[in-house]
Amino acid sequence: MGRPHHFHIDHGGHSITVTVRSGLTSEIELLVDGKEVFCQRVHGSGTSLLTGELPDDPPLPFRIHVHQARFGSAIPRVTLQLDGEEVPMPERSVV
Repeated sequence: MGRPHHFHIDHGGHSITVTVRSGLTSEIELLVDGKEVFCQRVHGSGTSLLTGELPDDPPLPFRIHVHQARFGSAIPRVTLQLDGEEVPMPERSVV
């Protein structure tokens, strides 16, 4: 697998982190407040849909779209869909 790409955003006192490890088989991991809530192996390219919820009262559902290019080693595009808005998640470097 290639170098992992980490995407992160904060919302309402909660953190949402997506890690994408690309390759022939990719792995996508979703963390909410540092806890893993989703992990999936994906074959090929295209768009993957992840769902989760923020632990508010009541819980706040959200969706994550991960788009991986068909060719080359392009950085995946990750967007958060929450409260009727779609927001690109910035990639962050991990030291």
